[in-house]
Amino acid sequence: MSDTKAGHDEMLQLVSFKLGGEEFGVDIMQVQEIIRMQNITAVPNAPDFVEGVINLRGRVIPIIDLRKRFGLEGKEHDKATRIVVVKVDDITVGLVVDEVSEVLRIPANTVEPPPPIVAGVESDYIKGVGKLDDRLLILLDLSKTLSREEKESLQLL
Repeated sequence: MSDTKAGHDEMLQLVSFKLGGEEFGVDIMQVQEIIRMQNITAVPNAPDFVEGVINLRGRVIPIIDLRKRFGLEGKEHDKATRIVVVKVDDITVGLVVDEVSEVLRIPANTVEPPPPIVAGVESDYIKGVGKLDDRLLILLDLSKTLSREEKESLQLL
């Protein structure tokens, strides 16, 4: 696939999840797995949006609370809360989300550039907004959800 204008029949495969009443999507190729909430070990002096780390089959993975990252109000974890394990620029991180919705295929040509601010989330993190039948899906650019410095500090955890 080239980075040129999306073809008319190109489909995007996304994992969609809910966060603070909005629906977000990330490229399925970046998602390694989706796991239930588990005990997170706090890490001293970590950025405030980093909940800590988990041990996932022998690998230590930093866990990021996307609500905190996006400046949304905190929420108690419940039975729907999930950790979406993603690979962002060679770093594996877990993203805490309210609930994972589904795997979607949407035509690339239904995605529009993001408006300046969407649902209180800075548009830097947003790749675009996908239009589904009766709802909008905010597509996240995972590589921009963390600054270079933040990525480096996560590698040290």
